[in-house]
Amino acid sequence: MILDLSEKKPSEIYFTMIQTILPRPVAWIISENADSTLNLAPFSYFNAISSAPPLVSVSIGKKKDGSLKDTRRNIADRDFFTIQIPSVEHAQLVTDSAKPFEENVSEIERLGLETVYEDGFKIPRLKTCKVAYFCKKEQILDIGDVPQGFVIGRVLSVYIDDKISELKDNRLKVDATALDPLARLGGSDYAGITKPFSIKASAEPLQKE
Repeated sequence: MILDLSEKKPSEIYFTMIQTILPRPVAWIISENADSTLNLAPFSYFNAISSAPPLVSVSIGKKKDGSLKDTRRNIADRDFFTIQIPSVEHAQLVTDSAKPFEENVSEIERLGLETVYEDGFKIPRLKTCKVAYFCKKEQILDIGDVPQGFVIGRVLSVYIDDKISELKDNRLKVDATALDPLARLGGSDYAGITKPFSIKASAEPLQKE
């Protein structure tokens, strides 16, 4: 099957991409509303960009009526946001936080979630998430016909639960199984991770035939 995307509607292209770019990490983002309440929403067009400087990206579309989603508007207006890496145990809460709420309504309060503030950062993290990135807006680019908001965030600090991490030979080691990160598939489907495995590069150079 070959799909000519030039002949497809945007919605058809979207469903093709989310069902074939698998699995996708989930950015569960906390941002601050105009009235200082906290907004929480998940996004799966998310990944790392660079390590020096430490940058991550999140692609945020618009609401059905064409207006900006709260997360994008909040980051544009107030700069700071926190990205949680949810675990499989959070799948239902992640789904529920994606539902449309009234403007300036806190999903965190509605879902009964607990937050923790860390010194030096104004946006909290979710207490039950084992990894959180504390970010500041670097740049927002408008991309495409809609357009999408391509949000670039600079990671200022990272929270990692001590129970899933250790320093070995002065190098950080995170237990991926213990983190049990939630991955997004197509439609309403999610996945965890299978048992991690390692493959070492061959010591010998590949020979040409």
